[in-house]
Amino acid sequence: MNLVISGKNIDITEGLRSAVEEKIGKLERYFNDSTEVRVTLSTEKNRQKIEVTVPMKGSIIRAEETSTDMYVSIDLVEEVIERQLRKYKNKLIDKEQNAAQLSKAFIEEDAYEEEEINIIRSKKFAMKPMDPEEACVQMELLGHSFFVFRNAETEEVNVVYKRKGNTYGLIEPEF
Repeated sequence: MNLVISGKNIDITEGLRSAVEEKIGKLERYFNDSTEVRVTLSTEKNRQKIEVTVPMKGSIIRAEETSTDMYVSIDLVEEVIERQLRKYKNKLIDKEQNAAQLSKAFIEEDAYEEEEINIIRSKKFAMKPMDPEEACVQMELLGHSFFVFRNAETEEVNVVYKRKGNTYGLIEPEF
């Protein structure tokens, strides 16, 4: 496993680096040697945030934790990633291209009881073409955190979503 540690608005001290290497290093048993794990530490006001991203062929494992203490955030995010790996292990292995990133020991380990994903509601709706700004207004009017729409310019299906700090994001397909 290859750890890539970076910082935003924070200096990566030797203490922080060793704490990340120690805690996130525990995940090494789940991945093979070539797997890259990206860790970004950031600070904003009194919030200490850590983001961990593991790009895998076909999917991404990602977690972020925020607290008033960076060391607490580091502890919390390691637990989240480990829980995700254990929970979705069988699904990751079923998609064989993802399994290449996982260690043989983890793959051969006894599986945990798999939680079934239960879709309890399904919706169909007409998608009239609109621009992203109009989609954001519609999303706000509905009180949702995301909105799927057909982009009037590209005729592609896009998604707008609400971000922290009252900002918006746009997801456009790339084929």
